[in-house]
Amino acid sequence: MNLDYLSGFGNEFASEALPGALPVGQNSPQKAPYGLYTELFSGTAFTMVRSEARRTWLYRIQPSANHPAFIKLERQLAGGPLGAVTPNRLRWNPLELPSEPTDFIDGLVGMVANSAAQKPSGISIYTYRANRSMERVFFNADGELLIVPEQGRLRIATELGVLEVEPMEIVVLPRGLKFRVELLDAQARGYVAENHGAPLRLPDLGPIGSNGLANPRDFLTPVAHYEDQKKPTTLVQKFLGELWACELDHSPLNVVAWHGNNVPYKYDLRRFNTIGTVSFDHPDPSIFTVLTSPTSTHGLANLDFVIFPPRWMVAENTFRPPWFHRNLMNEYMGLIQGAYDAKAEGFLPGGASLHSCMSAHGPDGETCTKAINVELAPHKIDNTMAFMFETSQVLRPTQFALDCPQLQTTYDACWASLPATFNPNRR
Repeated sequence: MNLDYLSGFGNEFASEALPGALPVGQNSPQKAPYGLYTELFSGTAFTMVRSEARRTWLYRIQPSANHPAFIKLERQLAGGPLGAVTPNRLRWNPLELPSEPTDFIDGLVGMVANSAAQKPSGISIYTYRANRSMERVFFNADGELLIVPEQGRLRIATELGVLEVEPMEIVVLPRGLKFRVELLDAQARGYVAENHGAPLRLPDLGPIGSNGLANPRDFLTPVAHYEDQKKPTTLVQKFLGELWACELDHSPLNVVAWHGNNVPYKYDLRRFNTIGTVSFDHPDPSIFTVLTSPTSTHGLANLDFVIFPPRWMVAENTFRPPWFHRNLMNEYMGLIQGAYDAKAEGFLPGGASLHSCMSAHGPDGETCTKAINVELAPHKIDNTMAFMFETSQVLRPTQFALDCPQLQTTYDACWASLPATFNPNRR
């Protein structure tokens, strides 16, 4: 797969599938090369400051405006409305893979959300499950999509080109981008964060300096690839939480050339340059942030995508697992492979957990007892990849998430075995 380097989210990128298809020196010439139509794909308001603006010029066979009316689909996204408010810690086993033919759209199940789709901030989180490739094309008017595969490889054909992604990689699709998800394996499952707020970008490094964490050169965006097909195609859009569709007589993935910075991209989590302590104690988990969606309050994220990758543990005289804590932020965790170092059991690949604002959590009893008594020596946490969608607004589970059999009703018990070891007579 031929990809261009995404060297920085504020930079311009350009690609053409035919020589000379990309106009030079002018965005919208009177006559575009090859008889193409010019179209602007805007991801931010026109008056956004230059450093925040996201837009891409497209040169396509048919403009997106060439479509009939959208009709609301009878089959809507699974998951249902938000359920009752609960401050409790929640954890789910993996959702079962479908037994009936199910594509990416039909396999989306809403799990938690903190904002209605029409709000200009907040996130919604889904699990996806599929056993067949999409034959229709989809775009999401409600937000940017961050897709985290847990099993099964995907081929994502977009207006700007093709991205292949596998477990241990992620892909980000801008709000409104048309795409089709094809399966490269018999079945697939993973996680999706729908970002209604500011587009994701690399976090600032602060005192870390100019290197470390996710390096810009490791983000990849596709080269132009177009479909010039005159055949019926269903175009589905998600608009204010509902699915609507229309029928086209052509493929909408017909962009021959493009340039801009409102683009899809992928990233291999195994390339993350992990930062950690070489003396004692814990840095905050923010050192594991891959991407962030900021709010108007500096340092307060609408969405942080944080990973817990393989890494060396060398801190001296330190309780090494993630410590017990209560947090202003709200944490929805998933597991791609292996085991998470704060839980001895019960947290499985494809599963998830939710710890809401000021919800006390940390290592389970078995992990804690072992960490207190183990002889400390350098060791590597390996063959694992957990992640967290962290957000400043409280996440509410859907009614499905509260009622499904995968919800672990005994999750609180993992801390019940913590012994009382306090002795005022022994320091």
